[in-house]
Amino acid sequence: MRKQYHFQPSKNGFYAWDVDILVEKSKELPQISIPLNAIKELDENFWYQGPDANPTCRSLAEHFRLVNETNLKYPIILSKDGRIMDGMHRVVKALLLGNKTIKAVQFIVE
Repeated sequence: MRKQYHFQPSKNGFYAWDVDILVEKSKELPQISIPLNAIKELDENFWYQGPDANPTCRSLAEHFRLVNETNLKYPIILSKDGRIMDGMHRVVKALLLGNKTIKAVQFIVE
């Protein structure tokens, strides 16, 4: 897996998490099934939030490649408020496949 970080905007700037640490800390959390229509990020600008983040055809193609290569056997990771911390490419793949739900783990405390 490529090295990844999760960034979430806040009133204090961006919060950042190392995804490898998120995966490790979430291993023992119970898996749940989340309806895709409950995932707010599907209708938000998720991948292009930074000042230099532009949705070019090349960057979209890279996301398409990552969606294609992702594996739905791994649950997505949600914050305590239900926001995606890891797994947006899996969410998009599930949507493209016509799935109604996706496996997830959710932190209760951050």
